[in-house]
Amino acid sequence: MRIIPLQRKNLSDTTFLLLVTIGLFAAMYAAGMIIFTNQGFAKPQMFLNLFITNASLIVISCGLTVVMITGGIDISVGSVTALVCMVAAYMMEKQGASVYAAVSVSLGIGLAFGLAQGFLVSYLGIQPFIVTLAGMFFGRGMTAVISKEMISIKNEVFLAWANYKIDLPFGTTNKKGVFQHAYIYPTVIAALVILILVIILLKRTKFGRALYAIGGNQQSALMMGLNVRRTRFFAYVLSGFLAGLGGFLFCLNSAAGFVEQARGLEMDAVSSSVIGGTLLSGGVGNPIGTLFGVLIKGTISSLITTQGSLSSWWVRIALSALLCFFIVLQSVITSRKRKTKSGSSGP
Repeated sequence: MRIIPLQRKNLSDTTFLLLVTIGLFAAMYAAGMIIFTNQGFAKPQMFLNLFITNASLIVISCGLTVVMITGGIDISVGSVTALVCMVAAYMMEKQGASVYAAVSVSLGIGLAFGLAQGFLVSYLGIQPFIVTLAGMFFGRGMTAVISKEMISIKNEVFLAWANYKIDLPFGTTNKKGVFQHAYIYPTVIAALVILILVIILLKRTKFGRALYAIGGNQQSALMMGLNVRRTRFFAYVLSGFLAGLGGFLFCLNSAAGFVEQARGLEMDAVSSSVIGGTLLSGGVGNPIGTLFGVLIKGTISSLITTQGSLSSWWVRIALSALLCFFIVLQSVITSRKRKTKSGSSGP
């Protein structure tokens, strides 16, 4: 009997980028556990704080990943977040509106941005960067029009949502011998649910497969019979909707609205997606990688905060260095893939 040897499957570029991201996060967090053990970095709550602090960023980055897979970009999400926080705070504190009304308006704001920007990009053919740059200025400007002063939210139902802790069955024992449960907030559950839904959308639906096809090669997608304009339009609608939802989660964390809120959040979302393996040219992206990109950003912030003597600007410096590294890595992978295709199509 002839034995046929098993063939080893080559590691795909997407999997390779994902493994690099996960490995980097594991190395950074392990280093923090070793260096800052006495400061409590090894406690389970420190890890859970990464999700608590960045729940809104996870949601917003998932929406941005969807857009970037098509080869687009959305840099308005930070301003949308600020506008959502300001509108929600103004409604509840100045107009006496309910939390439910604030949530509805928040989602409506994000959806409106998605519809408008998606139409301009998909059906009018305007460059995504220009459209979303205008959206960024418009959102920030409207935030200042509503109020130039910070509005703190004191709505009882809102604060009950914001401060509601979900105790977990594990934790640590303090120096007095008292067991303290680790905990999360509902915002973390909302972020993880959105993450799972986006994963299912991209991997298990025709719409998700169409997004990858359009980002990989738009002309080929057209020849396959895909409606490129409609698909890109709904990608921006989804990104806007998730920006509105993420903005309200951000508001639950800050319990206030002010003009300078969430400044630079769009760059955090872009860097999280790119570090997570999403190609700027489109066609490649994984929400799981985006999650680890967010966790890397959170870990850098936690390390610098725990260290104590470094400025918070070092978070931006470290993120920019990592972003450059992953862009170069993506460029190398893309160049190698292009050479492989040209070699296989040659004589």
